[in-house]
Amino acid sequence: MTPLADADSSAGLPGETSESRAAELWGRALHAAALLAIEPAALGGVWLRAAAGPVRERWLALLETLLPVDRPRRRIPLNIPDERLLGGLDLAATLQAGRPVAQRGVLAEADGGVVTLAMAERVPAATATRLAQVLDRGEVQVARDGIEAHLSARFGVIALDESGNGDEPPASVLTERLGVVLSLEGLLPSTCTLPPLEELRGWQRDIVSARTRWRHMHADDEALQALVATAAALGVDSPRASLAALNLARMAAALDGRDAVDGEDCTLAARLVIAPRATRLPPQHTDESPPEPPPEPPQDQDPPSEPDPPDNDAEQLPDKPLEDTVLEAAQAAIPAGLLAMLQASLALGRTRSGGKSGATQTNYRRGRPAGSRRGSLRPGVRLNVIDTLRNAAPWQPLRRREAMASGRSPARVLIRADDFQVTRYQQRSETTTLFVVDASGSAALHRLAEAKGAVELLLADCYVRRDRVALMAFRGAGCELMLPPTRSLTRAKRALAGLPGGGGTPMASAIEAAQQLYERLSRKGDSVVVVLLTDGRANLDRNGRPGRAQAEEDALAAARRARVSGMACVLVDTSSQPAAHGQRLAAELGALYQPLPYADPRALSARIGASVAALAG
Repeated sequence: MTPLADADSSAGLPGETSESRAAELWGRALHAAALLAIEPAALGGVWLRAAAGPVRERWLALLETLLPVDRPRRRIPLNIPDERLLGGLDLAATLQAGRPVAQRGVLAEADGGVVTLAMAERVPAATATRLAQVLDRGEVQVARDGIEAHLSARFGVIALDESGNGDEPPASVLTERLGVVLSLEGLLPSTCTLPPLEELRGWQRDIVSARTRWRHMHADDEALQALVATAAALGVDSPRASLAALNLARMAAALDGRDAVDGEDCTLAARLVIAPRATRLPPQHTDESPPEPPPEPPQDQDPPSEPDPPDNDAEQLPDKPLEDTVLEAAQAAIPAGLLAMLQASLALGRTRSGGKSGATQTNYRRGRPAGSRRGSLRPGVRLNVIDTLRNAAPWQPLRRREAMASGRSPARVLIRADDFQVTRYQQRSETTTLFVVDASGSAALHRLAEAKGAVELLLADCYVRRDRVALMAFRGAGCELMLPPTRSLTRAKRALAGLPGGGGTPMASAIEAAQQLYERLSRKGDSVVVVLLTDGRANLDRNGRPGRAQAEEDALAAARRARVSGMACVLVDTSSQPAAHGQRLAAELGALYQPLPYADPRALSARIGASVAALAG
């Protein structure tokens, strides 16, 4: 199977796909299906962005055709219980048999094959996390209800993402582990046709051969460096993407019958794995200095003779480094406007309204009892015995007759899974707004007094919403917790009024301290949002040593770690004018950026309240 030829990649958004671009995207999707069929577990699976329709069904049908017939296929329902997903005690069968009866979960049943995750964008976070753990380990570990087992579970995931523009994507804990990212949006059925049967049979023969050869494909240091450097240049921080790209390049070489990975394989891997995950464009290196003129010959020498005409058969330019070639191909595969769409969806997710701070939440673990409902037994759920017996009572005569007709001795009470009633609980969630104020020399010189005034107005608004507030200040040697979470407006204002200014700016230490407090409060079930007031200029590194370059590098690294942890943040730029330092720091934090000169305190309060409401909802 020959790798796809490069086509024009200058098309715009998926909805504006030209015919040539559509043909290239569909051909790349067919190639991806063939590579996935070699060994889905080695790639983790595919994140397929496509609405339900004939185009998606044709691609899934092709993958079904190319996969081995003996490999299992399973589907994961949206709200699958843990005992069906992972396996465990079959309570209904246990009650009927009078002895522990174990059931094998869907993931263990899919060992060696694939699982299809419909509506992946709506999968609960807990289910996505458990699925990610099994993908990492390659096995299902069951140790509960008197059953302990370790079952092999190596499979690939087909995550069907039907989210549109502005909708939240599937959980990142899952998509990070799916090597291939495909988008079929904007493709028309008329341009998406499957290969003829004879060609498909040839693909199947090539795939069977590649299954035994791809692990022995050699990838030299240049290929590895090209893939890793491309991921770094496009802002793909997770090493899983580089590993998946390497595996896909080796599979592509084996599928094409080669003995080693070459540039075409790396280019294809960059387009299918790295480019769709890009979070930024690579930096443009420009040399503004004019070229140096050639030295003049000495006076006593003849001028140099004219060079011979170039030989058309010889290559005039040196080969471009593989790293640059792969990076250019990956950059060309990024749809126009993708990065802007990512930023817009992030801002929408952080400001989406819904609920209010301290809103009542319904769950099955803690709080005040609020009745019962039909449900399955899973970890953390409490069975309502009285309601379960009340639900099963009317069916006892019929179930006894069925048991006697089948020759079984009926138990005193016959309980089935449909009878289970679980208790619901209600609780009021705590919400905390954490103010992190830059009290260093630069801030004290410019805007600390104004920042204090803005924070006081925000504190008053938090008091009206009955939010808890906490205050941290950073200056000099590090970051200090001036006020633990409290609802006392008087204490908060007193701590803010006594905040001194002056000293260095340990930005990295401040972000790390804010992240630690954020995670500690979040583990308790609080909805937390961080409000960082700073000009973004760091001059002390994380070890307290002076040096602006290293300090800014440490601050940006701490910001990226905080963003990965999911810390919700609003950055208020306290510079006299909006500056690049604050904007860059906000981008690395994934934070809402608000310059103080144009920030209405009421507007700030509204945006912070919207962030808290989004977390609480």
